[in-house]
Amino acid sequence: MTPTGHLHGRVALVTGAGRGIGRGIALRLARDGADVALLDVRPEGIEYVAGEIADIGCKATTVVADVSDRDQVFAAVDFAASALGGLDIMVNNAGIALVGPIADVTADDVARVWAINVNGVLWGTQAAVAKFKELGRGGKIINASSIAGHDGFAMLGVYSASKFAVRALTQAAAKEHAADGITVNAYCPGVVGTDMWVEIDKRFAELTGAAEGETYDKFVGGIALGRAETPDDVAGFVSYLAGPDADYMTGQSGLIDGGLVYR
Repeated sequence: MTPTGHLHGRVALVTGAGRGIGRGIALRLARDGADVALLDVRPEGIEYVAGEIADIGCKATTVVADVSDRDQVFAAVDFAASALGGLDIMVNNAGIALVGPIADVTADDVARVWAINVNGVLWGTQAAVAKFKELGRGGKIINASSIAGHDGFAMLGVYSASKFAVRALTQAAAKEHAADGITVNAYCPGVVGTDMWVEIDKRFAELTGAAEGETYDKFVGGIALGRAETPDDVAGFVSYLAGPDADYMTGQSGLIDGGLVYR
């Protein structure tokens, strides 16, 4: 039986949907009634998530694409809308981290982070806006920023800069497309227990001499609610942004971090 939650009848596309936060978002949107297109650069994860969504009772389709490639993103949006009968929600979730001192950052490092974290959001926004207009409807664009988009963190300088850039794109797109009935918001997670944070912790250990797990524990120790974040914590907020209760919210980058960064 198809879920009949607040997203019933909506179609969403989630990038980076094969694991971690992206998987959590895709499953939550399905539990709230949406059919979901799953995009990732790797096929294995999204095929598994598609099966999970089918078990929930919603439709799913998969797209293997690189969000740093504008043409691939536009083609993925076209495919998703054709396969699932439209598009209402675009979640630009895909992202990568870079840990290291600013003094050591290379041009290739910057290009790689920017291509995915910033350009990927930009191309996803453009493609979604074009599709919403083609379909003659408004829509929801929801972007992945971070607590590092509100505070620049030591050893995460380029990553932080990329997430500040997402906030800027979110604000500008919200202003440009409000008259089209399109809202644009971002979510800003904190320390989420995913593979990305495992890699961040390992890299901190290599660079600082800290024991593996020490950096992760240090960050978690600063969270007011006393525990690490889960993908479900993030997904609940994204589902709110995707639904009608957030229709009067646009241009915002909401912190969902358990009480770590305050704005």
